[in-house]
Amino acid sequence: MAAEAGKVSSVMDPLKGLLLTYFMPESCYDEFFLNFNFLDVPCLKVVLSKGLGIGIILGSVMVKLPQILKLMGAQSAEGLSFNSVLLELLAITGTMAYSIANHFPFSAWGEALFLMLQTVAIGFLIQHYGGRTGRGLLFLVVYFALLVVLLSPVTPMSVVTTLQASNMPAIIIGRLIQVATNSQNGHTGQLSAVSVFLLFAGSLARIFTSVQETGDSLMALTYVISSSCNGVIALQVLYYWNSSPEQKKKKE
Repeated sequence: MAAEAGKVSSVMDPLKGLLLTYFMPESCYDEFFLNFNFLDVPCLKVVLSKGLGIGIILGSVMVKLPQILKLMGAQSAEGLSFNSVLLELLAITGTMAYSIANHFPFSAWGEALFLMLQTVAIGFLIQHYGGRTGRGLLFLVVYFALLVVLLSPVTPMSVVTTLQASNMPAIIIGRLIQVATNSQNGHTGQLSAVSVFLLFAGSLARIFTSVQETGDSLMALTYVISSSCNGVIALQVLYYWNSSPEQKKKKE
């Protein structure tokens, strides 16, 4: 048995560094590949959480790309609310700053970085296609200046925690604005169904990973609320699937 364990260990040695860095602590590595206990529940939870976290981060690199491409292709931001985007950006930024300040592992919050960059791009495009390019550029400058201050040691931890706590009302109000815009228009405009469903799935998975990796109830509750709100918009996308701005104009 010891000889067999030694053989497996030598085979896994090239992958050990990768596994320990991204997927599991050394105790779980020993449990799996030295003791051959592949049904250890605590370790399975760790691996599942790490794997989901990395999958969410990789997916987040492109989660809003369909939305950006749809805006650019249509040369229009009809149906998207800039106020909703601002509130979403507030929530994303709060999560990112809170996670960095608390030294949470990147796998627990990394998608916030990529979502932030894409959301900022969408905010600029909404202004640009609304004929307010100058205002869009000002939005970029002001946001990144505030972000630098927020992530610097100058900002007290109490401010960062308050910002994270404000995520919940920001998410709810932001999503309600988008829901109201969709209902008022009778369609979802240039809202990308792919991006909406990916955000919904990602926020659902984040409930588990935030509990498993951070143990922070504030983070977990934020994702519960985010999932609920994203679910409402996803239902609207399905409800208005066959409706479009062009069809509404024809009816009028």
